[in-house]
Amino acid sequence: MELLKKLNIPYKNVDLYEQALTHTSYANENNVVSYERLEYLGDAVVELIISDYLYKNTEYEEGKMTKLRSHYVCENANFEYSTRLGLNEYLKLGHGEEERGGKYRKAIVADIFESFIGAIYLDLGYDEVKKFIYKHVIPLIEDKTVDFFDDYKSVLQELVQTDKKSLEYVIVNESGPAHDKTFTVEVKIDNIVYGKGVAHSKKEAEQLAAFDALKKSQNGG
Repeated sequence: MELLKKLNIPYKNVDLYEQALTHTSYANENNVVSYERLEYLGDAVVELIISDYLYKNTEYEEGKMTKLRSHYVCENANFEYSTRLGLNEYLKLGHGEEERGGKYRKAIVADIFESFIGAIYLDLGYDEVKKFIYKHVIPLIEDKTVDFFDDYKSVLQELVQTDKKSLEYVIVNESGPAHDKTFTVEVKIDNIVYGKGVAHSKKEAEQLAAFDALKKSQNGG
């Protein structure tokens, strides 16, 4: 599996990682197991490792540690970890979810970080998963410039203004019933698509599109 080689994971059971990246929509269409049980396990493992890190590396009281942990173990944070690792590029989605842009939906992308951690834990044990988190997550926690609640649109706007380029957010798709719509938004810079975001509100879809554009610009894409 290309992803495991890219992340230097000394895996034993590749099937666990395949499952970790299998959304329920794909599982239902192909009669295989989805990532949901692994996500449940991974959530607890991430929480334990981050709790352990905060306990051993700070002198904070319980209330402050709890607050910090909730900042680093939440949907926004998991979405950040997942996209930085590129997990969403390997997601297996059913046809409908694929068309709705599931690879860019925050809830799904955040979920697969936890399921992936669950897979590493089952495959290689606690010490290896702790090493993985210390390599890929702890540096983000220690980097005070990383804020998992960034206003990505403002950051992108500043970058574009510096280069005097035009910036536009375009809704390219709306799907679902009126009470549960899904919006797909593309962000264009000088009429070229730089990012895409999918969410249940236009505002969040725009933020995710801006995040996608920023991530690609950081990676030189």
